[in-house]
Amino acid sequence: MPRQAGSRSSCQTLAVTPEYEMSREIATISLLVREYDEAIQFFTDALRFKLVEDSPQAPGKRWVVVSPGQSKGVSVLLAKASTAEQLTCVGNQAGGRVFLFLHTSDFQSDYEHMKAHGVKFLEEPRSEPYGMVVVFQDLYGNKWDLLQRTDG
Repeated sequence: MPRQAGSRSSCQTLAVTPEYEMSREIATISLLVREYDEAIQFFTDALRFKLVEDSPQAPGKRWVVVSPGQSKGVSVLLAKASTAEQLTCVGNQAGGRVFLFLHTSDFQSDYEHMKAHGVKFLEEPRSEPYGMVVVFQDLYGNKWDLLQRTDG
């Protein structure tokens, strides 16, 4: 349960009743990239994502969204780094840890396709109690897990 706003004790909670429940989800995450077109090519070719939107915004800016293809779930906004500080974060958005988890229903097919398209894998695929997994890097060095879960 969430803490009550302004609460002095971490033990106090605000009860959520059905009339106050909300439906919420994370729809889009932002991923810093150096250039729009190279990022679009990587995501659509190597990872087989769909280009959902590519709309011009202010001069030099675009709203570029890609998705792994599910009808409902998180999309990725490819956000071109526009400052020196942002450029230093391209490829290291999670401080060297795995940043994103790409679930698949066909691990072997996706793995082979990604290998054939030059995706850099940091290990060999491995079987874990939760499924098949392998760590790879996107074109900027962010770490991802390719994962086929065994629990559905």
